Amino acid sequence: MEEVVLVDETDKVVGTSEKLAAHKNGQLHRAFSVFIFNSKGEMLLQRRALNKYHSGGLWTNACCSHPRPHEDTLDAAHRRLKEELNMEANLTFLFSFLYKADFENGLIEHELDHVFVGTSDTNPELNPDEAMEYKYIATSDLVEDIEQHSGNYTVWFKEIVNEVIDKYAKNVD
Repeated sequence: MEEVVLVDETDKVVGTSEKLAAHKNGQLHRAFSVFIFNSKGEMLLQRRALNKYHSGGLWTNACCSHPRPHEDTLDAAHRRLKEELNMEANLTFLFSFLYKADFENGLIEHELDHVFVGTSDTNPELNPDEAMEYKYIATSDLVEDIEQHSGNYTVWFKEIVNEVIDKYAKNVD
């Protein structure tokens, strides 16, 4: 049974829950999103596997998931980057955000999401249970594509991608 860490809006731990139950009940829980850029400044995107419990087939950031109970969030981000894409990168915390989204299948994402960023020129080796495709894309092309084809991208990704691009650019300049 996979568990998530339930938190309040200040990220204080208030308990744990089975992952699917937390998503059925809309309980606020800790999550993370990893963004990877290559040395050209292009962002790595993955297309989620069709069998994912929500947002299957949509494009999103390099990886995202939930830390396990008693697992450091940065350690969890490194773990999932390896599990989903067989990649390693030095990751830096960028910011956190709170979001809530209802999905057609009745699940609710209610997450306090910690965003990490890293740089790598490695091509991922996809775990087919997690991702079906990947690409590196120039951020200007990405922003334009999101404007034209918004439905091809995950909810959380669209919510934060511009902030990630802005903050990443400031950190590398």
